[in-house]
Amino acid sequence: MKIDLTETTSSKINQALVSARRAVGTPAIGMVLTLVIVTDEENAYDALKAASDSSREHPSRIIAVIKRVSRSPRSRRDARLDAEVRVGSDSGSGETIVLRLHGELANHAQSVVLPLLLPDAPVVLWWPEDAPSDPAKDPLGALAQRRITDAYSAEAPSAELAARAQSYTPGDTDLSWTRITPWRSMLAAALDQKPVEVLSATVEGESENPSCELLAMWLADRLKVPVRRTLSAGPGLTAVRMETKGGTIVLDRPDGSLATLSMEGQPNRAVALKRRETAELLAEELRRLDPDNTYEATVKFGVENLADAAGPEPSAAKASEPATTPTAAKKTAAKRAAAK
Repeated sequence: MKIDLTETTSSKINQALVSARRAVGTPAIGMVLTLVIVTDEENAYDALKAASDSSREHPSRIIAVIKRVSRSPRSRRDARLDAEVRVGSDSGSGETIVLRLHGELANHAQSVVLPLLLPDAPVVLWWPEDAPSDPAKDPLGALAQRRITDAYSAEAPSAELAARAQSYTPGDTDLSWTRITPWRSMLAAALDQKPVEVLSATVEGESENPSCELLAMWLADRLKVPVRRTLSAGPGLTAVRMETKGGTIVLDRPDGSLATLSMEGQPNRAVALKRRETAELLAEELRRLDPDNTYEATVKFGVENLADAAGPEPSAAKASEPATTPTAAKKTAAKRAAAK
């Protein structure tokens, strides 16, 4: 069921929710959290579809906040709230409220959203794009226990990761980090099967993909070894190679779907490692609402290294050449100095 409200208030939206639930024969819906999405008209459809699909695993009240930019000074002074209320088959396994904030009201979204939050339930905030530089200090972000951003949608993903590290607050996470969960699990399992000392590693993937940087940072932070970041045509992450005292361990995924795990002394194994949809990523993040300490350590470690290695992007002609990490670069410089 869908109810359209124009020039409305939070109180009238709550009344519409009650009426809609009664109309569809579900006066009480068991929802486990409130998911607030801050987006624009261009991306609202995709974001709401992903949230609706993820609600089948996590029944939730979804609140989409769309700030409508007013062009004329007179329109910017006017404040108006329009809303859509969706319950039942129109809203997955929960209920959805789409808020369109016009004029000055767009600067006070938190006052509109606060009365619509589920009582005594966690609040998760998701920015599919254009996340604030400090999510926890954002007026809406301050309402949430968990804040989800996506560095992949930023114009400069590496700079976005640096901003995430500088402003990190427990509860922050990023979908670029969620995308590498299967890779981290597979690599950890490979080292559990063959416990050997890792000497170095290489992460290969397309340019401007923050998931590649995060995986390289994670390996460097956890293994305490030099990690190189090299470029490929993609899609996404394409390979990880770890040089160990017992031989090379390679996890290669050239097509974005099926990967091959190669280990010294063992037959090659095909493993499913497909690129996941946004709904799957979101559902994974909603499974845990506690701070992700591993993500914190990774993003902070990586920002320091990226700051030391700041420089121009490799040209297309040099895309196949490895980009040396700061740790390896320092060792190389020391060897050259000793040779002189």
